[in-house]
Amino acid sequence: MGATFQSIQQITALVVFLICIDCVVTQSNGGSSEKFAASESYFNFFYQQPDFPKDCKDALNQCAESNSSGVHLIKPVGCKDAFEAYCKNEEGLDVWTVIQRRLEGSISFNRNWADFKNGFGFLSGEFWIGNDKLSYLTNQGLYELRVDMELSNGSSFYVSYNSFRISDEWSQYAIVSLGSNDHADDPVTYCPLNMIYGMCTCQPSCSNPNDTNSCISSCEETEICICAEGFLQKGGECVPPNECGCYVAEINQVIPNGESYVNNDCTVNYTCHNDRLNSDSSYTCNRNAQCIVKEGVRQCYCNEGYKGDGETCSPSYTDCYDAYQAGHTEDGVYTILPSGWPGSPFNVSCVMSTNGGGWTVFQRRTDGVTDFYRNWASYRYGFGSFDGDFWLGNEQLHYLTIQKNYKLRVEFVTSGGTPKYASYESFRVSSNDNKYRVDHIGSYSGTAVNGMLATSGRAFSTYDQDNDECGNHNCAQGHRGAWWYANDWCSHCKRSNCDNFRDSGSCSGECTYSNLNGDYNGGNGEVMFWDDEYYCSPTFTEMKIRPS
Repeated sequence: MGATFQSIQQITALVVFLICIDCVVTQSNGGSSEKFAASESYFNFFYQQPDFPKDCKDALNQCAESNSSGVHLIKPVGCKDAFEAYCKNEEGLDVWTVIQRRLEGSISFNRNWADFKNGFGFLSGEFWIGNDKLSYLTNQGLYELRVDMELSNGSSFYVSYNSFRISDEWSQYAIVSLGSNDHADDPVTYCPLNMIYGMCTCQPSCSNPNDTNSCISSCEETEICICAEGFLQKGGECVPPNECGCYVAEINQVIPNGESYVNNDCTVNYTCHNDRLNSDSSYTCNRNAQCIVKEGVRQCYCNEGYKGDGETCSPSYTDCYDAYQAGHTEDGVYTILPSGWPGSPFNVSCVMSTNGGGWTVFQRRTDGVTDFYRNWASYRYGFGSFDGDFWLGNEQLHYLTIQKNYKLRVEFVTSGGTPKYASYESFRVSSNDNKYRVDHIGSYSGTAVNGMLATSGRAFSTYDQDNDECGNHNCAQGHRGAWWYANDWCSHCKRSNCDNFRDSGSCSGECTYSNLNGDYNGGNGEVMFWDDEYYCSPTFTEMKIRPS
């Protein structure tokens, strides 16, 4: 028969004693008896170290003048080294070797095999003598075991067994014998397998291994058999965790019903449903997520700026202003997902450090390396590089400007090196079906003239899709650009700074006032310009939007 001793929370004091009831012991007077055995040299040389006593009873018999309770050196038969043991002398009764004491919880007993083999704690307080020492002790004679217990309500009791012996480590220190006890209710032999005697309380179960507060208990302050530490209720039995349906061997734990566990590298997601374990080996983190632990839970978590369950992550920001509001104050490239956008998230260049921050840039020109004389498809989906010159894309611009009310800011540096800007209180671009028409542009302010004057209500034109209102000319082709052109391809920029520009012969007062997607350093009329004769061939341009 095997048994396991476990600590019970409701027991406030626990002491376990051994006493030899049929052992060969040495006598302190040097005499002889039937049960006396000693080396002859002990009598011949008074200065020679005598044999160590085999247990506490032997120790106090050797030294009758010092027979009070306390720590003594003993060396059981077969034991290689002597060790200290706490000896309890009950005057008028007997002398006991104490093998375990628990008083106030100052020493943790939740320990590994090696600790229980060798022993731990302090003999003056709480301790376990060690299974190896206990094995040598109980195998050198017939020993009685006594267990004294005191409960939290102040009551105390004890049980004793008249033939206690355990095996060695090879046999896992199993209880070889207990003998009979002197009480009818025996907490060692009465409780079923994996159970111990203790106060009735909510028990951890296979379905709910971590929660002992959810049951309704009707047995308060009643002593019953409960699951020993490390065992869980399953039906009417107490079983080890690996016999529960939702046991995960990787962590040697049971997952509660309705909960999940993700393994160390986030490649398998275990879930428990109706005490059955399901494993999803297709679980993987999104490229915008990472496998980390948050608040004690490991799983795939979306990176900052993204939202989702970790397997799928989408940007949390609908534009640069959202990112700015979230605390991002550095200029750079951010990923956004405008409301209603049918495609994947896309990157944008954000200006965060000037003019209040949160600006989404949709056009920038710096050096003329990137050709802006492109077709409809290129302007629809965008081109260039955020590190240099680019056009974000008319499709992106449409979805951006219809999700909120946006203001437009155009900045440029003149050919003479003077920075200028034009600001518009509102700006909205229509869809591809409507040729990305400027649906609305608000009131102007700034240090440059109103170069967007004639763009309101105008469709976007490229050389391969002529959407201007001039039937005789292709303005995009004439200006070698792409823009919201008016009714002719001639420009006020033909005058003064742009002499000799070819006049179509029907140039009116409402022809285009700007052409920021024209040729960088191009010829007259084909160059980048902003309004009439003042701002031809700027060296830098930037167009950007932010919520009003």
